[in-house]
Amino acid sequence: MTIFVDMDEVIADTYGAHVELYNKDFNENLTVEECWGKEVWQAVPEERHASVRNHANTIGFFKDLKPIKDSQEVMRELAAMHELYIASAAMQFPNSLKEKSDWLDKFFPFIEWTNRILCGHKFILNGDVLIDDRSYNHERFEGRSLLFTSGHNVHETDFERVNTWQEVADKLL
Repeated sequence: MTIFVDMDEVIADTYGAHVELYNKDFNENLTVEECWGKEVWQAVPEERHASVRNHANTIGFFKDLKPIKDSQEVMRELAAMHELYIASAAMQFPNSLKEKSDWLDKFFPFIEWTNRILCGHKFILNGDVLIDDRSYNHERFEGRSLLFTSGHNVHETDFERVNTWQEVADKLL
């Protein structure tokens, strides 16, 4: 089986990082739960939208992201049993290319550089499973779509959902 896994908000906690940076930048106490059902930038005052939206363009943003709970262990098991690829829209944030590669080397060293796909449209991927937090990436993907839960997509109902990496393990291992 060929499995494609997105990075941001699937194995790397960018949602939580946006909240942390917002709190640091504005001396606030915003929580992930207060953002639930929205993009983080939509949960802050309008005059601060641009600041939050610019996080991903900031050098260093992707460097120190925390791995999503259980992602490393489950991904290691998936890699041992299946063809496993990282499929990330890194070109959307050109500064992120090196940081994402370095981050994968640090937290997912068992995924070789040859199994890292940096792309825009994910519907071009030809495989069995796509695990991604963005519904638009699933719309034209021809394999099985697993929508990984993130704060922004909790109201999406069009795709099979996985809330945790343990749920991914239950479905694919």
